[in-house]
Amino acid sequence: MSDDSLHYQTIETLAPRIQSGEVSPVALTATLLDRIRALNPRLNAFRLIAEERALAAAQAAELQIKSGQYLGPLHGIPYVTKDLFDVAGLPTTAGSKTLENNIASADSTVTRKLAQAGMILLGKTNTVEFAFGSVGINHSHGTPHNPWQQEPHTPGGSSSGSAVAVAAGLTPLGTGSDTACSVRTPAALCGIVGLKTTVGRISRAGVFPLSETLDSIGPLTRSVYDAAVVCNALQGPDEQDPVTLQAVPVDPLGQLDAGVKNLRLAFAETAFFDDLDPEIEAAVRDSGKVFRELGAQLDSIDYPQAAQALQIPLSLSMVEGAAFNRERLDQQLAQLDPIVGPRMLLGRDIPAPAYFAALRDVQRLRRSQIATLRDVDALLVPSCMVPALPLAEVDKDFDNYMHYARVYMRNSLIGNLLNLCAVSVPCGFTRKGLPIGLMIYAKPFREDIALRVAYAYEKATAYTQQHPTLDWL
Repeated sequence: MSDDSLHYQTIETLAPRIQSGEVSPVALTATLLDRIRALNPRLNAFRLIAEERALAAAQAAELQIKSGQYLGPLHGIPYVTKDLFDVAGLPTTAGSKTLENNIASADSTVTRKLAQAGMILLGKTNTVEFAFGSVGINHSHGTPHNPWQQEPHTPGGSSSGSAVAVAAGLTPLGTGSDTACSVRTPAALCGIVGLKTTVGRISRAGVFPLSETLDSIGPLTRSVYDAAVVCNALQGPDEQDPVTLQAVPVDPLGQLDAGVKNLRLAFAETAFFDDLDPEIEAAVRDSGKVFRELGAQLDSIDYPQAAQALQIPLSLSMVEGAAFNRERLDQQLAQLDPIVGPRMLLGRDIPAPAYFAALRDVQRLRRSQIATLRDVDALLVPSCMVPALPLAEVDKDFDNYMHYARVYMRNSLIGNLLNLCAVSVPCGFTRKGLPIGLMIYAKPFREDIALRVAYAYEKATAYTQQHPTLDWL
């Protein structure tokens, strides 16, 4: 296998080759580091490249594997982490100039579990400041470049750097967090797979928070299997994040290839398909033909809770983010991103009774949706309303930014408010060659079902095998 052939390999294809000795973790890591050095100056995916650390970890993994101590399918695989996740000895900046000296004293639970699985950290990726933005723009550290276009286009946020790194062949895995869309929107706009887990499935300990109510963790990968195997490694109870202690165990790999025959799938018509780009609607509707051919039962349903969730009159993440970042908003506002700071400040103007009323509304909708979804295994909806757009258009002024921030997170935010799990998987391309994402929603804590449906679709199509040419670099 030549070095060039390693760039777009998945974990699924790399793992057996690493286990057999055909692929060296050291050579793989060195190849990806070479590619990062060559392409990152234009792509701006990375906040920090941990070259020495990565090579040392790769050498340790190679020695373990050669001595017969193979740990499993993540052993010897490189990855990147969003710069919200603590890595001992490295700064966690959360995309902000105000945190450039915030050196982590310990690993996040996610970082620790991936290290225990034998993974190799290549570096930390750029994010929207405080993870507070769906478009993916960072006015302080620069915006990662969506690799599908030469002209700068929206990469999606807030896990923008991780998505760009995976899409551009710099790594097979990027970690992300998702409060309103931050795994699925960048996955959709960059043409890769993104898994949003149910709150409580994966520990958030050691991850810079935005919203205690809505924050969840998930991987960005090049295949559905890769997302499933990472979810399996990361899930589990953690006393440092008490919400994980009540999570129902799941096996995301056991039935991954069981297909969708006789599963009950439905297009969720309420809210999700309103005001769509016509090319996106056509691609998502076409996915129904694939699922029918695979034997699924496919219907359309009304989902009133989706519309009601969008009517909640305040942003929980705005309120909770303003509370967590109180000192930075008080003392360092001038150093914050000129969009993020003013937006987050608005959270202070929301009175406590309104905030608690919104929390009650969320809980009420989560309970009432049980009856709506009783006879449905998974929902099919567009990941985003529009494809990636030129940054010059989206970031023209504050009002334009705010408009597109709402557009890019609408279909995903519904799932956060209702605590669904979801996979965004590529389902087509626009005439301009921009990726389109299909979002597969499943009930809370049924990541196994969402992944199973996504895997069946992926195997019946070829969209995840298409990559940007990068011939403009």
